[in-house]
Amino acid sequence: MNVALGVEMDEDLASLTREELIAEVARLRAGVRAHRDSSGHELCWHHPQLWSLLPEPIPTSIAVPAWPQFLRGCVRYRESLDNELPNTPRSTAEFGADSPAGT
Repeated sequence: MNVALGVEMDEDLASLTREELIAEVARLRAGVRAHRDSSGHELCWHHPQLWSLLPEPIPTSIAVPAWPQFLRGCVRYRESLDNELPNTPRSTAEFGADSPAGT
């Protein structure tokens, strides 16, 4: 049993029809693809659109790292992209120039 905010998660799935389940899977896949296909500065950003695909509300207790820890995490994430995607094109765009999140 997964419990978030005192509500049992995913209990609604048992009552869905086959067609409703297919529609839910398609909706979730679209959300995952939108996140996967993010590029540039969108990769390192708060994604409430993805989280809103879940039936439960976004927790208000999400912790935000302090600046030093945040910057170290960003650097480690970027280094992991060099290791995992060494041949992916690189962008020199500044934050806000290629990202609606930065405007």
